[in-house]
Amino acid sequence: MKFLSCCTGSFLLLFSVFALAAPTNFDQAKRLAQRIHAPEAKSFYCDCDIRWQGGKGIPDLAGCGYQVRKNGPRANRIEWEHVMPAHHFGHQRQCWQDGGRKNCVKTDSVFRAMEADLYNLVPAIGEVNGDRSNFRFGVLPSTPAQYGACPVKVDFKQQVFEPAPPVRGDIARIYFYMADKYNLNLSRAQQQLFIAWHRQDPVTPQEVELNQRIQQHMGHDNPFVSGKREWNLGYKPTGYGLKVSR
Repeated sequence: MKFLSCCTGSFLLLFSVFALAAPTNFDQAKRLAQRIHAPEAKSFYCDCDIRWQGGKGIPDLAGCGYQVRKNGPRANRIEWEHVMPAHHFGHQRQCWQDGGRKNCVKTDSVFRAMEADLYNLVPAIGEVNGDRSNFRFGVLPSTPAQYGACPVKVDFKQQVFEPAPPVRGDIARIYFYMADKYNLNLSRAQQQLFIAWHRQDPVTPQEVELNQRIQQHMGHDNPFVSGKREWNLGYKPTGYGLKVSR
């Protein structure tokens, strides 16, 4: 991390502490996420190069063979995707029942912490982010390609999204992390799918490096990436992230 040379020691210390603090809301998280993910400069689901202009990311669609399915303007921008959708972690809280996401943002500090959790944010092509919506992950062997060379598929009727094999393990470990930290429910079928994906697509050096960069801001790692914890059927989430002041 670089600092301006004019800074005094006390200001430098203050700035350093502030810069490495965990985000407290989604807007802060998106700004931090750009800094964290910029060295990769690749979109999560489609592996397309990203060119950053200020706070905006522009995917190189031609370079990765992406074909617009329907929404051209959204396909030409990068959006920050919650791998575990806000609906999944939000609807399990009372604030969501009382008024949906807006009410949770306004009234529930735990929801704000979940929404801003950097481990659950990835840069995605906007059209893919929109099409994925809050659909569950799964495998769609009979569904044809819809985005050119981008290896994802969507079944809009069944509300299922199939990610590419190289990111399936990453997705599984993000779900394990979110469920463990915030005591969230995963169905037996989800657990079985993600356990299989975790084994089929093990942790890579790039995932370890990203985990370490995020840890500098969050103050803890994803233990399912570092290997400190292992998910299995019947795993009891610890809920350590619920200790957030209201």
